[in-house]
Amino acid sequence: QVQLVESGGGLVQPGGSLKLSCAASGSGFRINAMGWYRQAPGKQRELVAIITSGGYTNYADSVKGRFTISGDNAQNTVYLQMNSLKPEDTAVYYCNADALVLLNRLRRDYWGQGTQVTVSS
Repeated sequence: QVQLVESGGGLVQPGGSLKLSCAASGSGFRINAMGWYRQAPGKQRELVAIITSGGYTNYADSVKGRFTISGDNAQNTVYLQMNSLKPEDTAVYYCNADALVLLNRLRRDYWGQGTQVTVSS
């Protein structure tokens, strides 16, 4: 089993910055990729950014140039640095881990509990 614990959400003014963190813990797994998704009220959950264990990154067009995802493979931790925040970035942000369960060699998705990010003046 993999447990994901997120931190770093909060209230920030437009143009401000926040940094989200997510740590994966547990045993018997290997992380293939970790990422951040977000869900605003009345909208579907959407991908924000993802990073693979090899360092490949991908971003939603709406956050390119403003958000940066990074990871620490040794600590199974992923970060999301969010700059130049806009009101439309307001959402619950969820950490995701794409992991290989070593016992049965099956891939599974794991999710954090979510952290609220509110961008408002």
